[in-house]
Amino acid sequence: MDYKKLFDANISKESVVAWRSAGKKALGVVCCHVPQEILHAADVLPVRLRATGCEDYNEAEVWMSSFSCSFAKSILQYFIDGVYDLDGLVTTDGCMQAARVYDNWKAYSKKIGKEQTLIEIGAPRMNSATTKAYYKEELKILAGELEKLTGNKLTDEKLLKSIEIYNEARGLVKQVLELQKAEHPVITGAEALTIMLAETNMPVEEYIDLLKAFLADVPSRKPITDYRARLMIIGSALDNPAYIKAIEDKGGLVVADTLCFGSMTFGDEFKVDKSDIFGSIASYYLDRIVCPRMIDNRDALHKLIVNRALDYKVDGLLYVKMQNCECWGGENTYLEPALKDAGVPILYLEREEKLANIGQLEIRAEAFIEMVEKEV
Repeated sequence: MDYKKLFDANISKESVVAWRSAGKKALGVVCCHVPQEILHAADVLPVRLRATGCEDYNEAEVWMSSFSCSFAKSILQYFIDGVYDLDGLVTTDGCMQAARVYDNWKAYSKKIGKEQTLIEIGAPRMNSATTKAYYKEELKILAGELEKLTGNKLTDEKLLKSIEIYNEARGLVKQVLELQKAEHPVITGAEALTIMLAETNMPVEEYIDLLKAFLADVPSRKPITDYRARLMIIGSALDNPAYIKAIEDKGGLVVADTLCFGSMTFGDEFKVDKSDIFGSIASYYLDRIVCPRMIDNRDALHKLIVNRALDYKVDGLLYVKMQNCECWGGENTYLEPALKDAGVPILYLEREEKLANIGQLEIRAEAFIEMVEKEV
């Protein structure tokens, strides 16, 4: 099976057009705290929104604050430009910027008279029995809205089947990420991110088939031996593999990440209590560690980052923060001591969604690689 679509980072309308042409609904998803399993069980195509390749968000700036991050502005710009032609949007208050996308998507839709199904659910920032109970009710509200939209009843059987399918995808993604542990991996960091992004372009079933085909072909891929340093990248939403490629072109090889569009997209597989399916989904999504948005998981997040850096034997870590990012804005202040204690050098970088000042990035990346490189 041809798996070339896994290595295409461009945003594609192909699956959305086919899905909607069949009389079914496709909804954009902002933030990975929206459980896609619930949309899938309602026979809705979940499209994780990204802004890859957006070069100009001037119209979106009319709608959004100058303090909004360029990732959020770019998503809105793509809606204005028609890059995303969907039946609506589902988001959480995962971060303030995700909420602002929802607000302005709603306002712009009203202005142009475009009918949209817009759903926003609350995702707690603390993890406790009380917040899980609240989140569970929010997910039930989401399910009810999807039933109204589609006319499809969300049965326990449908939810369990969707969870099973997404768990299969999680297992395959884990196998892909494990490839980067090798001394000489067969995929670059840019390629790994592109594979993760491919899921946003297609139904999960197609994604699973492509992952299987790729993994079957892994033995025939040539190992990468000419890198100067093994690197890890963490920080704000990064959906442009060209950013990582610019770093790798200078001799670094990104072998690990904790990006919400990267390795954290799917997370680990989870087991379901069949007597409380929505409770199981709520627990899974609040328990898993994705980013600093959670108030009470800082130590766990830092431990995950340090352990991953050591597990993947990285020589240095790149902390990449988008301008005006609420979640990652000052997290480096708390994280740096833990990395220092573990002997992991860190380089702090700021970026915008538009891939600008590439020369400056290359200079700083190369200087950092020279500092941390070892004979390989």
